[in-house]
Order: sequence, then structure tokens, then C-alpha cells
Amino acid sequence: MRFLNPKTDFAFKRIFGSERSQDILLSFLNAVLGLQSPYRICELSILDPYLVPRIQGMKDTYLDVRARDEQGKSYIIEMQVLNVAGFEKRVLYNACKAYAGQIQRGEDYHLLSDVIAITITDFVMFEDLPGMINKFRLRAEDGKVYGDDLELVFGELPKFTKTEQELRTILDRWFFFLKHAGSLDAVPEPLQVEPAIVQAFEIANKA
Repeated sequence: MRFLNPKTDFAFKRIFGSERSQDILLSFLNAVLGLQSPYRICELSILDPYLVPRIQGMKDTYLDVRARDEQGKSYIIEMQVLNVAGFEKRVLYNACKAYAGQIQRGEDYHLLSDVIAITITDFVMFEDLPGMINKFRLRAEDGKVYGDDLELVFGELPKFTKTEQELRTILDRWFFFLKHAGSLDAVPEPLQVEPAIVQAFEIANKA
């Protein structure tokens, strides 16, 4: 058995953006964002994942999701995989574009939903930050958060170095899947405990 590499555009959209992907995406998003009840995402809709890239000439993967948590709060979540360094401004640009694009001229600003941009990088983006997951919001100089309207979340795959035997959390298992699925010929036993990841392997099966 061989699996598609989930870091490629085709496989990423097939695994996370297909009609069968809702449970997969719910598991992945709650793990990456570190959400616990009563703030877990419980409902989502996936926009067409095969739309052309927003910026001409850019080939990276995009997935746009409309989500709602258990408190009824709505989110727009953008997911992407980057394989080339140097696109920090492009990530911020697209998140801001998603935020501003929710309303038309003359509409009330209270209609705006929060935007969370999740970027998975296949390179180290923040050399001075040891964490595998790093989150950024607008803050004052004293550290006070301006608001939750815009959040940038980065997951750096090279910083994940755990072996199969060291996997403990659902986040560990998802990052192991993203990093290694393309080179596996069977579903590792530690990943079989998470139904959503098993389903992701089924979709990624080259057969």
C-alpha cells in the first residue's frame, strides 16, 4: 500500500477538502488550534478547494473553510501548505483579504467574522521560536491583545521530530501524518487510534 504525499496540492485538497473530509478537518483544526470544549469547532463548510490561486503565478495549496464553534461563534479559516520560504507578507495579505472581503460597500462592520489563517510550512519559518505551532494576533506594545479578529497560525513540519513510539497527542499524530504519510506503506499503529487519521489514510491511498 502506498499513500499520496499530503503536502502536495492535489493530495492536500483531496484529503482535507473532499465531501468525505468533514470529520478529518474537524479533528485536524481542533488539534492545530488547541481547542477544547466548549470552544471546539463543531460545524464547518468547505468552499470549493479547486478554485484558482488568489495571486497569479502562485501555486501553493489553499483551502477555505467556514466554521462555527460550540458557543456559536463563526470563523473563516484559511489553510495552506507552503514549500518555499519568504512568503510572510503574502500570508498576511491573504488573511487580511479574507477578512475585508466578507462585506460589501455600505454593509455594517459587525457582520465581519474572525479570520484564522493556518499555514503549514515544510521549512523552518521562525528560527528564534522553538515551538512547532506559533500563533500571532494584533497586540499593543504592553502585550494586550487588540482583538481576536485576525489570527495567524503557523505549523513548521521540520520542527516535528517525534518517532512513532513518541506520539502522545492528537496533534503529534496529525503532524506525523503530514510529514511521513507519503513515504509509508501501512498505517502506523499509534495513528490507528484516531478514526479521522485512519480515514485520511484511506483517502490518501494511491489505489
